[in-house]
Amino acid sequence: MPDSTDTPNLLARLSTLSDMARLRMLRLLNRHELSVGELARALQMPQSTVSRHLKLLHDGGWLVKRQEGTASLYQLYRDALHPDARSLWEVALKQLRNHPTYEEDDARLGEVLATRRGDAKDFFGRIGGEWDELRRELFGVHFTQESLLDLIDERWTIADLGCGAGHVVQVLAPLVRRVIAIDREPAMLEATGKLLDGIENVDLREGELADLPVDPGEINAAVVSLVMHHIPDPKQVMREISRVLKPDGIALIIDMVAHDREEYRRTMGHHHLGFAAEDVEAWAQSAKLNFVRYRRLRPDMTTKGPGLFAALLRKSS
Repeated sequence: MPDSTDTPNLLARLSTLSDMARLRMLRLLNRHELSVGELARALQMPQSTVSRHLKLLHDGGWLVKRQEGTASLYQLYRDALHPDARSLWEVALKQLRNHPTYEEDDARLGEVLATRRGDAKDFFGRIGGEWDELRRELFGVHFTQESLLDLIDERWTIADLGCGAGHVVQVLAPLVRRVIAIDREPAMLEATGKLLDGIENVDLREGELADLPVDPGEINAAVVSLVMHHIPDPKQVMREISRVLKPDGIALIIDMVAHDREEYRRTMGHHHLGFAAEDVEAWAQSAKLNFVRYRRLRPDMTTKGPGLFAALLRKSS
């Protein structure tokens, strides 16, 4: 007959594993020893929230804690768990796979861990994480992106599809022969016009992305930045992009990776909760474009949104 004194412990352990935030923490701490601040950045949670959950997990025997200077470091050691807790954790761990939230957690954790790395034998190792600050002090923050833009052919005509307020157009216009800025909202085109006042090689056009006001083969490249998740039928848009690209032209898609933030449908009118590489490959196939690559972008640790990707597609010559 089961010992009734074990029941409270079982219920407490089940309660611990019923909270999504604590599961996400345990999943990362199962692999790495992390501080409160590192967990907060990886999980996009306030430090106060992380601290509260960590105290519960530590008091419940789920985590081992040690001090390093003023920092408290936590880790889940399976061998240190009570046998019953270890059994529950192994069951839970099998379910914590192939989920968009966990993929985002892993990507941000990679950035957190990257800031630790350094080799004390040379200059960059000695200054470690101070290098970014020193580089900003010496050279600013915009030079890398601005320099890389010179890889774009100055003879090109580029279309910014769903141009919004015109910030992408503003970057591209000085570097190429012509930029076509397209948006369905007159207010957005008006904002773009004001932002680009005095820049003469920008052509503002009102129109739908599924029926582009562009002639066949008119452009060398198309940029679609944070727009596709608003489009009911992305394949139709890609077929339109294929129609207006010159032979050997390219399409750059920037958008959110697949995620599970269902509230975005309600609060921001998103038709899609991000996209996986397989989605973009299907668009390319439908539009008879060559799928070149899908690359998850490095997460910005100051933001709260889902991760982003950049995908490149090319039209055959």
